Amino acid sequence: MAPSFLSFVSLYGIYLRRCFATSGLTSQFIDIDDHTTIHLWAPNPDHQTPQQQKPSLLLLHGFGPSAMWQWRRQAQFFSPHFHVYVPDLVFFGDSTTKSKERSEVFQAVSMGKLMEKLQVKKYHVMGTSYGGFVAYHMAKLWPEKVEKVVIASSGVNMRKADNMELLQRANVENVEEIMLPETATQLRTLTRLAISRRFTMVPDFFWKDVINLISCKMQQLYSENRNEKLQLLKGITLLAGDDSCKLPPLQQDVLIVWGDKDQIFPLKMAYELKELTGKKTRLEIIQNTSHVPQIENSTRFNNIVKNFLCGSS
Repeated sequence: MAPSFLSFVSLYGIYLRRCFATSGLTSQFIDIDDHTTIHLWAPNPDHQTPQQQKPSLLLLHGFGPSAMWQWRRQAQFFSPHFHVYVPDLVFFGDSTTKSKERSEVFQAVSMGKLMEKLQVKKYHVMGTSYGGFVAYHMAKLWPEKVEKVVIASSGVNMRKADNMELLQRANVENVEEIMLPETATQLRTLTRLAISRRFTMVPDFFWKDVINLISCKMQQLYSENRNEKLQLLKGITLLAGDDSCKLPPLQQDVLIVWGDKDQIFPLKMAYELKELTGKKTRLEIIQNTSHVPQIENSTRFNNIVKNFLCGSS
């Protein structure tokens, strides 16, 4: 592996921090209870005035690197219009807990406690992939606090059969080989499934650098808290233990955003999720993108979400 001071990925991590800082966000640590500490990027409370009346937007990341790596373009775009909160979910980035709970419901409760600690009474929530599971549960638990909901590329309606089909597409035996890659080959597989563009010319040393990176107090992108993340994945699998899908509809207005070439959660799941989440749900499909449309076509993604959040119900 290249030394960290020569690593492109390390330098990009520094760039990301600067992007968040110039968007008016600061790195903060909040103890939400006696067991759990959440790291997040949020508006500096010392710089806010009563005149800054903007709606609040909570961004929830998916499996993989910390939130900073997944929401950069959204933090920059939405910060002028919203009070933006970008936490690391528990066991990701610098968020930690002593609790033995391992589920997206626990993640949702933790995020709810975080917003309460921050004294944010009402807010929109947007989650991508695993973060979409968390966003759904937050909306279900606190309909009086969560206003509008955005679920991006998230198979909240996943069944056991969907999980098996994913393993077949990836040609692996276990879902952790996709979501928690340990080798360059596994990371290539994840990239092939998650991104519509092809990176066949990228050398193995780059992928190894991504996996093994430790720089400027950043956690290793994929291997940190690996055992706990495995338990989180098993928690999701338990929800998909059969081929039925009992997903109560949400009370809020819901926007579902999906890439038409998503190979982790295929587009057919988006159509079904729209029907399950209720009559107040709309679906937007972004062409020529896969599992991360917020990165592959951030301009289109951001405009769709802003129009939804700022529009009348």
